[in-house]
Amino acid sequence: MKKLLLAGKAILGAGLIIIFLQSCKNETKQEDPKEVAEDANEAKFDSIDSKEDDSEFLVDQAEINLAEIEIGKLAQTKSTNAEVKKFGKMLVDEHTKSASEVSALAKTKNFTLPTSLTEEGQEEYNKLNEKSGVDFDKKFADMMIDGHEKAIKKLEKAAKDANDQEVRTWASNNIAGLTAHLQHAKMLKQNLDKK
Repeated sequence: MKKLLLAGKAILGAGLIIIFLQSCKNETKQEDPKEVAEDANEAKFDSIDSKEDDSEFLVDQAEINLAEIEIGKLAQTKSTNAEVKKFGKMLVDEHTKSASEVSALAKTKNFTLPTSLTEEGQEEYNKLNEKSGVDFDKKFADMMIDGHEKAIKKLEKAAKDANDQEVRTWASNNIAGLTAHLQHAKMLKQNLDKK
């Protein structure tokens, strides 16, 4: 009788282990926050292309803000250059303000936005975080120039093509601020290249 009970427990234990291992194997990779937001918006506005385009623009802006905030924080903690640290703080302050504006605008339009760094944003952050000293500062300046040039193009397109008037106005109103960031980044790069 004891042998039968022991065998039953062993079989039950083995079965539980197999079920546990099977559930671990089927664990899915966490989806990128940007894709989650875009899928949610697509489902909401599937029949309204105009809203879908505007929602994609705001999702992009939210993604940019999240990345700039994290990279700005990294610059403040990792750089030894006072100008890089100052630029990093300015990025955090201004992109935090922009993020709350985008969030408020998206809320009024019933758009879903990413709330954490996207896979691409995390990759960029990791590449920068691998650098140190002057290499870090130069990579940071290059990223800021490239990122702001792309962001300005998106703002200019939305200022002209967005279907929603409030989205067009917001995009138009933010071109000057990002252009100032771009000029600042270019000056920073010139100064760093002299070193």
